[in-house]
Amino acid sequence: MFDRKDIAQLKKDIVLDVELLNSRFKLHTRWGVFSPRSIDDGTLLLMKYISANENDICLDLGCGYGPIGLALARQCHKGKVHMVDKDFVAVELSKYNAKINNVSNAKAYLSDAFLQVPNDIKFNQIISNIPAKVGREQLSIILYDAFDALQPGGSITVVTINGLFLKYFFNFKSVFGNYKKIKQGQKYVISQAIKQ
Repeated sequence: MFDRKDIAQLKKDIVLDVELLNSRFKLHTRWGVFSPRSIDDGTLLLMKYISANENDICLDLGCGYGPIGLALARQCHKGKVHMVDKDFVAVELSKYNAKINNVSNAKAYLSDAFLQVPNDIKFNQIISNIPAKVGREQLSIILYDAFDALQPGGSITVVTINGLFLKYFFNFKSVFGNYKKIKQGQKYVISQAIKQ
C-alpha cells in the first residue's frame, strides 16, 4: 500500500515513448487502464503481424489508450481509424494521444463492443486485443457484429492468450467459415478470419 504522500504522484499521467509500426509515439496512460506501465506483450506481438493500406478504414476494438489504433492511423493516412472502448478513461486518453501525436484520422469514442459503432461504416479490418475474461456470450456478439461490420474481403485479427486458442478457433470457423492462426508465441496467439 502507498502512503498519502505518494498519491499526488500516482495521479499523474505515465508517459510512454514507443515505436509502433515504424512510427514514434508519446502515449499518455494512467493507473486503472489496461497495461499502464508499458505496451503489453500481446499487443507488441500483434503489432508485428498487422499493417494498413493508405486508404483503409479500420476499427480498433477495445482501444485502451490507443497504441494499435494510432499506429494504424499513421499507415492509413488517407483512410480512417475508429477506436472504441467501454472505459471512458481509456477513450479520453486515446483522444488526447491522437491530439498530441498529430493523428487527425483517428476517432475515439465510447462503445461497448459494437453498440455505438455506426452501422453504415464497413471496415477493411478490425483489430483487437480481446480481454482474456470475455465470456462465450460476449465473444459471440463480437464475432457476429464484426462479420456484419466488415467489407467483403475484410479481416478481423485478434491476439489472445494461448489458453483461449480453441475457443476462438471454433467460433471463428462457425461465424466466418475460415480461420488462420498467424502466429503462436509462448503466451499469445494471433488469429485472423476473413469475410468472404
